[in-house]
Amino acid sequence: MIRLKAKAVLEREIEHLLTRPVGRPSHKPKVFYDQAKSWHQPRRVVAKVEWHAGELFPRVGFIVTNLTKHSKNVVKFYNGRSTAEQWIKERKNAVKWTKLSCRTFKDNQTRLQLFSLAYNLANFLRRLGVPRDVKHWSLTTLGEKLVKIGAKLTRHAKYVTFQLAEVAVTRRLFAAIL
Repeated sequence: MIRLKAKAVLEREIEHLLTRPVGRPSHKPKVFYDQAKSWHQPRRVVAKVEWHAGELFPRVGFIVTNLTKHSKNVVKFYNGRSTAEQWIKERKNAVKWTKLSCRTFKDNQTRLQLFSLAYNLANFLRRLGVPRDVKHWSLTTLGEKLVKIGAKLTRHAKYVTFQLAEVAVTRRLFAAIL
């Protein structure tokens, strides 16, 4: 299953969906599904056309598939698969879990389990412990803006003070996260 860019041949197949729907535009996008049949070999191309309020042209996407499901379910499956791939990419980038450089399989297995535990713990804390303003941040962004912050350490007779840079995270946001 792959996603295709919009092409003139495919758009001619779904031309009846590319005219603006009649009536007052709704607040929710209007979504239409169809199948394009412009291939020399038997292939199935599912088209998704979304009309959003305030936009002049529709958002059009094509998916080549061999699934026999209803067009709406094919798009749902494709979107779910891409979401799962984004989670895998986030794990790779946030905790660098692809760096399995130990010599034995058991050591690499243990290291991968520790990476998975670290990711799950960080994701759990992100879901429960951060304010609404930053809930959409990825773990990579949280790590770069919260953990990798430049700070100045000042020692006094009775206490130690950390002076954090307010470039990425403001004082109010940092206090809310803590």
